[in-house]
Order: sequence, then structure tokens, then C-alpha cells
Amino acid sequence: MNPSLFAAIDNYCERTGPDLWSEPLNALTNLAFIAAGAWGLALARRYGAGRFVEVLAWMAILVGLGSGLFHTWAIELTKWGDIIPIALFVFAYTLFALRRYLRLAWGPALVAFVLFYAAAGLLTYMVPQWLVVATNGSTGYLPALLALVALGGWIAASGHPAGRYMVAGGGIFVVAVACRIVDMRVCEALPIGTHFLWHTLNGLLLGVLLTAAARHGHPADARGPVSQPA
Repeated sequence: MNPSLFAAIDNYCERTGPDLWSEPLNALTNLAFIAAGAWGLALARRYGAGRFVEVLAWMAILVGLGSGLFHTWAIELTKWGDIIPIALFVFAYTLFALRRYLRLAWGPALVAFVLFYAAAGLLTYMVPQWLVVATNGSTGYLPALLALVALGGWIAASGHPAGRYMVAGGGIFVVAVACRIVDMRVCEALPIGTHFLWHTLNGLLLGVLLTAAARHGHPADARGPVSQPA
């Protein structure tokens, strides 16, 4: 196995060295994702929201486990356990929103998905390097923010109640990103940093999104509006 996969990563204010458990608060606050997933599972079963919502909830739990592992044992290999579950949740929830909230058939939903992330990816690629450095790499989350705000705004404008949840989630995400950006800059004044708030707020965000999915993303909604009797 490539030895570089075991190279230590020290990108967070709280980390005191390459040893295990050098970011206890950053590691423990990943419980927020697990709590959000458990909340989503409970709501999905209460409202009969279907398997898609339950899968989203399990993915939120996987985000917590992957990020928790990374912040416990911060190396290049475990970094992917942090990155991949987040990306999968974002992509899956986008497809869910296109299908269940905007009621698009699978074909148009997939086309919209590809076009949206192609455009979002291009915008992210065009961000100047100085801004990437200045934001502690947080510009990589631009597609997720655009999904919340732009797609959420579209859904809200269509009259679907889930749009308000997504737009509100966008506001939460902006604050979370700000906490991620300033983490390394506040070390002298606040040795624990602010990255733990990134986890906590994103756990709240996933809870909001899963609430919307469970309450307003029932499988019947994907079939289109039901005709009312005359």
C-alpha cells in the first residue's frame, strides 16, 4: 500500500499532534450527524416516507462515522472517509429533491442533475487560488451551497413547502462555512478552534433536510399532483 496514504494531516486548530484522539471535540461533534440520521429514520417511518428517505438518513449516519474516523485518525487514507459520504449525501439529496419536490421523471431529473453539477463544478473550478487558500479550502463546498439556495429557491417558488427548509438550510450552511474558514485563524484566542461548530451546524442542517424529506417527500408526491374531484 502506498505509504503516502498514512501521512498525517494537520489542518485543524484543535489538533495537537499526529496521535490518535488529538481532536476530541472535532471527533465527538460528529455525533450531530448520527443524531440527525437517527432523527431522519424515525420521521421517515412515522410519516411512511419510503425507502429513499431512509437511505438518506443512513447516509447522514455514514457522514458522521466517516468524519469521526478522520478526526480521530487524521491521515490521507481516512480523509476519503470524510469526503466521500458527504458528496454522496449531497448528490443523493439533489436527486431526491428533483424527483420528490419538483416531481420530475427520472429522465429529466438526471439531465437537470448533470447540468446543475456541471455548472456548479465549473464555477468552483474558476474560483481563484488565493480565495481557495483564504477560505481554508471551503470553496469546494460551493456546489452544495448552490444546491441549497438555487435549487431550494426553485422548489420554494414552485409552491412546495420543502423549498423553505432548503433555503433555511442554506442560511445554516453559510454560518457553518464561516466557522470552518476562521478555524485556524482563532487558534491563539481559542485553542479548540471553531471546526466543531462546522460539524454541529451541519448536523443541524442534515436534520432540517431530513425533516423536509420525511414530511414533504412522500413517494406519492413524485407521481405529480393528484386530481381533485369536481
